[in-house]
Amino acid sequence: MTAARIEMHPQGPVEPLDRRVIGVAWVGVGGLALAAVYQLSGGRLGIPCLLHVTTGLDCPLCGSTRMAAALLRGDLDAAWHFNPVVLLLSPVIGVAVGYQLLAWLLERARLVRLPRLRPSRRTMDVLLKVGIAGMVLFGVLRNF
Repeated sequence: MTAARIEMHPQGPVEPLDRRVIGVAWVGVGGLALAAVYQLSGGRLGIPCLLHVTTGLDCPLCGSTRMAAALLRGDLDAAWHFNPVVLLLSPVIGVAVGYQLLAWLLERARLVRLPRLRPSRRTMDVLLKVGIAGMVLFGVLRNF
């Protein structure tokens, strides 16, 4: 395996941005926009959770909009109360996606080519399975 290196003023074709990165970035932007609308409306506008509405149970993502709205107003304690798992995972995912976007933009502008994150298919499968199992476990535990 070769070591990744930084290349100034890169030439040649620009490696395309992974569609999954674009998708996750749009989900993040949409979530922040929804949180801003929720915050600006005083909590009157939001998307209700179908699981919570029909069963009274909290899904693993319940409270995410209120958590992000609390962060927008600087209330970390309330954000933790609404959804601690999403609060902890969001910055990690945001930094990874942000780095990928920045690396792509800098390369596209022909300023610098930064090493990209390239997890293997096996790594992605394991992360997805662990993530789903963790969220299901959190969903069960938060309803006790």
